[in-house]
Amino acid sequence: MGPGRRSGRASDRGSGRRAQSAQILRFVLVGVVNTATFYGCYRLLLPALPYFAAYTLAFLVSMAGSFLMNTYFTYRTRPSWRKFALFPLTNVTNYLVQSAGLFALVDWLGMSEKAAPLVAAAVAVPFTYLLSRRILVPPGARRAPAPDPTPAPAPDPAPEPDPGRGTAGPAER
Repeated sequence: MGPGRRSGRASDRGSGRRAQSAQILRFVLVGVVNTATFYGCYRLLLPALPYFAAYTLAFLVSMAGSFLMNTYFTYRTRPSWRKFALFPLTNVTNYLVQSAGLFALVDWLGMSEKAAPLVAAAVAVPFTYLLSRRILVPPGARRAPAPDPTPAPAPDPAPEPDPGRGTAGPAER
Protein backbone atom coordinates (compact mmCIF):
# COMPACT_ATOMS: atom_id res chain seq x y z
CA MET A 1 0.00 0.00 0.00
CA GLY A 2 1.15 3.47 -0.75
CA PRO A 3 1.70 6.17 1.84
CA GLY A 4 -1.43 7.68 3.28
CA ARG A 5 -3.56 4.65 2.47
CA ARG A 6 -5.32 2.76 5.21
CA SER A 7 -6.40 -0.82 5.24
CA GLY A 8 -10.16 -1.13 4.85
CA ARG A 9 -10.25 -3.29 7.97
CA ALA A 10 -8.48 -0.75 10.19
CA SER A 11 -10.78 1.94 8.84
CA ASP A 12 -13.84 -0.18 9.56
CA ARG A 13 -12.63 -0.86 13.09
CA GLY A 14 -12.03 2.86 13.63
CA SER A 15 -15.49 3.70 12.30
CA GLY A 16 -17.02 0.97 14.43
CA ARG A 17 -15.32 2.33 17.55
CA ARG A 18 -16.45 5.86 16.76
CA ALA A 19 -20.01 4.65 16.19
CA GLN A 20 -19.91 2.69 19.46
CA SER A 21 -18.51 5.71 21.34
CA ALA A 22 -21.19 7.96 19.87
CA GLN A 23 -23.86 5.45 20.88
CA ILE A 24 -22.54 5.28 24.44
CA LEU A 25 -22.48 9.09 24.60
CA ARG A 26 -26.10 9.23 23.40
CA PHE A 27 -27.02 6.58 25.98
CA VAL A 28 -25.40 8.68 28.73
CA LEU A 29 -27.24 11.82 27.53
CA VAL A 30 -30.56 9.95 27.53
CA GLY A 31 -29.66 8.66 30.96
CA VAL A 32 -29.09 12.18 32.24
CA VAL A 33 -32.45 13.36 30.89
CA ASN A 34 -34.16 10.23 32.17
CA THR A 35 -32.53 10.54 35.59
CA ALA A 36 -33.62 14.18 35.83
CA THR A 37 -37.16 13.14 34.90
CA PHE A 38 -37.10 10.32 37.40
CA TYR A 39 -35.60 12.44 40.16
CA GLY A 40 -38.05 15.31 39.54
CA CYS A 41 -40.99 12.89 39.81
CA TYR A 42 -39.45 11.28 42.89
CA ARG A 43 -39.03 14.62 44.67
CA LEU A 44 -42.57 15.68 43.75
CA LEU A 45 -44.01 12.42 45.13
CA LEU A 46 -41.77 12.17 48.22
CA PRO A 47 -43.79 14.57 50.44
CA ALA A 48 -46.96 12.57 49.82
CA LEU A 49 -45.65 8.99 49.80
CA PRO A 50 -43.11 6.82 51.62
CA TYR A 51 -39.73 7.03 49.90
CA PHE A 52 -39.92 3.58 48.30
CA ALA A 53 -43.42 4.14 46.88
CA ALA A 54 -42.34 7.52 45.50
CA TYR A 55 -39.27 5.84 44.01
CA THR A 56 -41.33 3.08 42.37
CA LEU A 57 -43.87 5.44 40.78
CA ALA A 58 -41.16 7.79 39.53
CA PHE A 59 -39.31 4.81 38.09
CA LEU A 60 -42.40 3.64 36.15
CA VAL A 61 -43.03 7.11 34.72
CA SER A 62 -39.44 7.49 33.58
CA MET A 63 -39.41 4.01 32.00
CA ALA A 64 -41.77 5.02 29.18
CA GLY A 65 -39.66 8.07 28.37
CA SER A 66 -36.50 5.99 28.48
CA PHE A 67 -37.90 3.52 25.95
CA LEU A 68 -38.77 6.24 23.45
CA MET A 69 -35.53 8.18 23.86
CA ASN A 70 -33.39 5.06 23.57
CA THR A 71 -35.14 3.68 20.50
CA TYR A 72 -35.22 6.94 18.56
CA PHE A 73 -32.07 8.70 19.75
CA THR A 74 -29.58 6.28 21.29
CA TYR A 75 -29.89 3.23 19.06
CA ARG A 76 -31.67 4.91 16.13
CA THR A 77 -34.06 2.05 15.65
CA ARG A 78 -37.80 1.85 15.29
CA PRO A 79 -39.89 1.22 18.36
CA SER A 80 -42.15 -1.80 18.15
CA TRP A 81 -44.64 -3.46 20.44
CA ARG A 82 -42.24 -6.40 20.79
CA LYS A 83 -39.39 -4.11 21.88
CA PHE A 84 -41.75 -2.24 24.16
CA ALA A 85 -42.81 -5.54 25.73
CA LEU A 86 -39.16 -6.63 26.21
CA PHE A 87 -37.81 -3.25 27.31
CA PRO A 88 -39.12 -3.64 30.85
CA LEU A 89 -36.64 -6.52 31.25
CA THR A 90 -33.87 -3.93 31.15
CA ASN A 91 -35.78 -1.85 33.60
CA VAL A 92 -36.41 -4.81 35.91
CA THR A 93 -32.66 -5.36 36.08
CA ASN A 94 -32.13 -1.63 36.52
CA TYR A 95 -34.84 -1.54 39.17
CA LEU A 96 -33.30 -4.44 41.08
CA VAL A 97 -29.79 -2.99 40.96
CA GLN A 98 -31.04 0.47 41.92
CA SER A 99 -33.38 -0.87 44.61
CA ALA A 100 -30.63 -2.91 46.24
CA GLY A 101 -28.37 0.13 46.04
CA LEU A 102 -31.04 2.43 47.44
CA PHE A 103 -31.79 0.10 50.33
CA ALA A 104 -28.10 -0.38 51.13
CA LEU A 105 -27.32 3.32 50.89
CA VAL A 106 -30.28 4.49 53.00
CA ASP A 107 -30.69 1.71 55.55
CA TRP A 108 -27.14 0.40 55.94
CA LEU A 109 -24.99 3.42 55.18
CA GLY A 110 -27.35 6.15 56.40
CA MET A 111 -27.26 8.17 53.19
CA SER A 112 -29.95 10.76 52.64
CA GLU A 113 -33.17 9.50 51.04
CA LYS A 114 -32.87 12.47 48.70
CA ALA A 115 -29.38 11.70 47.37
CA ALA A 116 -29.30 7.89 47.47
CA PRO A 117 -31.35 7.32 44.27
CA LEU A 118 -28.80 9.28 42.23
CA VAL A 119 -25.90 7.15 43.46
CA ALA A 120 -27.88 3.94 42.96
CA ALA A 121 -28.74 5.02 39.40
CA ALA A 122 -25.07 5.60 38.53
CA VAL A 123 -24.20 2.07 39.64
CA ALA A 124 -26.91 0.62 37.38
CA VAL A 125 -25.82 2.39 34.15
CA PRO A 126 -23.51 -0.31 32.70
CA PHE A 127 -26.08 -3.06 33.30
CA THR A 128 -28.83 -1.05 31.66
CA TYR A 129 -26.72 -0.11 28.62
CA LEU A 130 -25.78 -3.68 27.80
CA LEU A 131 -29.29 -5.06 28.23
CA SER A 132 -31.07 -2.24 26.38
CA ARG A 133 -28.65 -2.57 23.47
CA ARG A 134 -29.33 -6.29 23.30
CA ILE A 135 -33.11 -5.74 23.22
CA LEU A 136 -33.41 -2.63 21.04
CA VAL A 137 -30.72 -3.26 18.41
CA PRO A 138 -31.25 -6.11 15.94
CA PRO A 139 -28.56 -8.83 16.28
CA GLY A 140 -26.95 -8.19 12.88
CA ALA A 141 -26.67 -4.46 13.55
CA ARG A 142 -24.88 -4.94 16.87
CA ARG A 143 -21.71 -6.26 15.28
CA ALA A 144 -21.64 -4.42 11.98
CA PRO A 145 -19.38 -1.38 12.07
CA ALA A 146 -20.72 1.87 10.77
CA PRO A 147 -19.73 2.46 7.15
CA ASP A 148 -16.74 4.69 6.61
CA PRO A 149 -18.08 7.95 5.12
CA THR A 150 -14.84 8.55 3.15
CA PRO A 151 -14.65 6.59 -0.09
CA ALA A 152 -11.77 4.19 -0.55
CA PRO A 153 -9.12 5.45 -2.99
CA ALA A 154 -9.38 4.08 -6.50
CA PRO A 155 -6.87 1.32 -7.28
CA ASP A 156 -3.87 2.25 -9.42
CA PRO A 157 -4.56 1.40 -13.06
CA ALA A 158 -2.41 -1.36 -14.58
CA PRO A 159 0.45 0.08 -16.61
CA GLU A 160 -0.18 0.07 -20.32
CA PRO A 161 2.47 -1.54 -22.51
CA ASP A 162 4.87 0.86 -24.20
CA PRO A 163 4.27 0.61 -27.96
CA GLY A 164 7.99 1.10 -28.66
CA ARG A 165 9.08 -1.90 -26.58
CA GLY A 166 8.85 -5.58 -27.20
CA THR A 167 8.29 -5.27 -30.97
CA ALA A 168 11.86 -4.60 -32.04
CA GLY A 169 12.77 -5.70 -35.55
CA PRO A 170 15.93 -7.67 -36.47
CA ALA A 171 17.97 -4.50 -37.05
CA GLU A 172 17.26 -3.19 -33.50
CA ARG A 173 18.36 -6.40 -31.71
